[in-house]
This record gives sequence, structure tokens and C-alpha cells, in this order.
Amino acid sequence: MGSGKQRWKISFQKSSSSLSPLKNQIQTQTQDHHPFSIPVEFLCPVSGFIMADPVIVSSGHTFERNCVRACVSLSFVPTLSNADADAAPPDFSTVIPNLALKSTILNWCHQQLLDPPQPIDFSSAQKIVRKLIPPQFPATELSRTPSRVFVASSDESVTPRNLATSPPLFFTRPLCYSSSSSCDIENPSSNFLEGEEFIAKLKSSHIYEQEEALVSLRQLTRTREQIRARLCTPRLLSALKSLISSRYSTLQVNSVAALVNLSLEKQNKVKIVRSGIVPPLVDVLRSGSAESQEHAAGALFSLSLDDQNKTAIGVLGALPPLLQALRSDSERTRHDSALALYHLSLAQSNRVKMIKLGSIQILLSMVKSSHMPGRALLVLCNLAASVEGRAAMLDGGAVECLVGFLSRGNFDSEATLESCLAAIYGLSYGGLRFKGLAKEAGAEEVLMRGEERGSHRAKEKVKRILEVLRHKDEEEEEIDWEELLNSEDDWGGAGARIGVECNKC
Repeated sequence: MGSGKQRWKISFQKSSSSLSPLKNQIQTQTQDHHPFSIPVEFLCPVSGFIMADPVIVSSGHTFERNCVRACVSLSFVPTLSNADADAAPPDFSTVIPNLALKSTILNWCHQQLLDPPQPIDFSSAQKIVRKLIPPQFPATELSRTPSRVFVASSDESVTPRNLATSPPLFFTRPLCYSSSSSCDIENPSSNFLEGEEFIAKLKSSHIYEQEEALVSLRQLTRTREQIRARLCTPRLLSALKSLISSRYSTLQVNSVAALVNLSLEKQNKVKIVRSGIVPPLVDVLRSGSAESQEHAAGALFSLSLDDQNKTAIGVLGALPPLLQALRSDSERTRHDSALALYHLSLAQSNRVKMIKLGSIQILLSMVKSSHMPGRALLVLCNLAASVEGRAAMLDGGAVECLVGFLSRGNFDSEATLESCLAAIYGLSYGGLRFKGLAKEAGAEEVLMRGEERGSHRAKEKVKRILEVLRHKDEEEEEIDWEELLNSEDDWGGAGARIGVECNKC
């Protein structure tokens, strides 16, 4: 899909109601006598929509990410037109974000005064793909072509509890779950093992029997919710626990991946943590293979969603390897580790541990380098909500870092901007010390510029921060800010006199 000369032999039957919001907007503007043509390379060959999240697959073609996932889930490969009959068919075995095309599309939308395109959801993508599948094509057949698909996406999101410190939408499933299983079964008609058969084979002395049981368990628990709940018994978890620690890489990968699937059910999360399976997961995240680490990070993220697990996971030693995993070469490991840390840092006991582990400098360095800044800012918001976290962030140069990030304006989303403002607002409860550091960093000028852009929620946060900066107490009238900032001995006394506490930023 690299050039606009390709044509795809795919027919689309869509009513006007099924068009994306951007297409409706384009139609409206065209009717208002502002005609323009959409570059064909901007359109996904499967959905026909302008791509919001374009990805390049192994064959070199570009598709909307969820359309790739839909094709993989239904084992369908789009057919090229006669003009491209000699070209290789789409190969979905590897997926890489097409950042250059995404940037080009956003710039084009900006020039045409259009809103950026919105990603098509996974369910809608599946419906489109099903219409393209010929009647004789067995949609339930498992694909034999891609042995593993790397797709960094999630098909479900939920509004978080703490809107003041979180983006509007949030991932609730690990990225490793979103990819096609690396243990796809070539014979879909083969019978799956059930109950005691799983346990007997998992405890077998023969490696091939253990692997067979794990492959079947992993495949069975990917989509069948009732099976996940029924199979998640103490005996099965005990068998998985021993295999997670296996020295055989295949057994380790498949056992952790199966655990991720089991953990997706809410009723299983506490049961899994109480089974004693977290310490082996921590060991895998610390020293397992790259693929095992991806699944271990995903499992810890999934388990951390339950409030009853947050403190226990922190106590069991998951925080150090999760922080280390933020530097992983794997995007999925970094992503799931960051979100696990976000949920774990909602517990005060974990905030204290993370501060002692030096998390603030790690997170601030991610913001400075624009390496997953949105994820790092989410965790920083939670840390700024505690007295210890605010003090450590003020000591670590967080005000200068966040104001600098805000002034550069390189936000990958509106949620990132809001998270940055929420973190600064949390620090504003640091009293005089925050005001001095903010004054030195030129925060008021940057915030005033920021007041002119962003969503209503972002503007509201800017307004509150400016109110804090402009409010003067009697004690502030004769303060020499330069002397106060350079004095390390005065901070304790100043903090004791004027420290202000808040529950949530």
C-alpha cells in the first residue's frame, strides 16, 4: 500500500450510517462546495476508511491496525486485484506502526480543516471482513500461515476511576492477549482437553505431553469466557505455577500466556494471586526470554486491575522488575509494565516503595526523552497525589521537567496533555516550594499559552493551577524566592509551616 497506484479487488457495501465520522465530515464539506479528493494511500484496503492507526505488515502493505487483527482472527487474506496478481499476498505475521503515513494523514486532515480520523473498533472491523469472506471460506478455520502476529492494540477500554489523573479511555487487556497465539493449532477438529485431563498432562513427566496440554489450554482460553472461569482451579494453577518456572522456553512461554488468558476473567484475578503464582511471574519478568517477559508483564497488568491484588503484588516484589521493564526492547513489555505500574501506584503502600526504588527519575527521564510520555505521566500523577511523592518529585526536578514538556507541545494525544497538567496540579499542593520552582521554570507564562488550546478539561486544570500560582498568602509577601530556592535547610521548616495535603490530584 506504499504507493497510490495499487488497486484492491475488494467490494464494499456500506450504508451512509456505517461511514466513519471523518467520511461524513468529508461529505458535508464537499456538499458545501469545498471539494477535495482523498489520496488513495490514506485508505485502508479492507475498510475503505481513512486510516487512524496505519500499520505495515510483513508483505509491505499498509492496513488499519484493527483490520489486520480482524483478518487474522478470521484467518482471511484479502485478494489483490489483477493488476497486482504477481505481487505477494498480504502477510500478517508481523505488524509495524506506519508512523510516517500516520503523520502525513494528520497533516492532510489539518490542512483540509478536518478532525483526525478515529480508529475503527475491532468488532466493526470483523463485520467488514466477514462480508468480504467468500461463502465457501471456512471462517472458523485456524490460519496456518502466520505462526505469530505482533499487534500492539487492545479492543476494550474503560473509564478509569480517577478522572483527574487519567486519560478518558484506558486499556484493560494486555497487548500480548491482542496478538495471535504462537501456538495456533493446525487441526481445528482435534478435541480439546478438559478438566482433569489438562492437569494430568500438565503434570506429566513427558515434555511433549506438557506442551500439548499448554497449547490446547492456551487456545481454548483465548475466547471462551466460561471455560476460563471453569478451568481456573487451585489444582490447575498449581500445575501452571511449576511450568512457569520451567527451564524449557516453550513450556514457560505457553504457561505464562495461558495464565494471561485465565486472568482476563474478573473472578479469577484474586484467585490467581492467592495461588502463589506472582513470585514465579516476577522471576520470568526479571530473567525470562523476551516472549515470556511480554506475557509476564501482561499477566501482572491484568492482575493489578483488581483492587484486592494491588498491595499483594507490590509486596511480592513485582515493582523493581516492572520499572526495569520500562527499558525493554519490546513495545508490548514496556506498554503493559507501564500500565501495571499505573494501577499498582493507586495503592499508597506501592507509591512509597516506588519512590524508594527511584521510579521518579526513571519516569521523568521518559517524559524528557518523549519515550512513552503518556504512560509515564499517568504514574507520576498517582505519585503526585501523596505527600511523599510530591516531596520526591519536587526534589527530583519534576516541575522544570513537566513545564518544559508542556512548553514543547509535542503531545501524542489530548490525554497526554491532560495527564501533564494533572501532574503539575498535584504538585501545586506543595505550597511555597512549588510556587518557587514554578516561578523559576516560567510556568505561569507557559500555562497561559496552554490556556488557549486543549479540551475543556485541560483548560479547567490550567485555570486551577494558575489560581494556585497567583494566590498570595501573607507569608509570601516578603519572601526572597532566589534565597528560598537555594536554601536546602529551610525546606523542612517551610514544609512544616505551609504544607498542604490533598487526596487526589
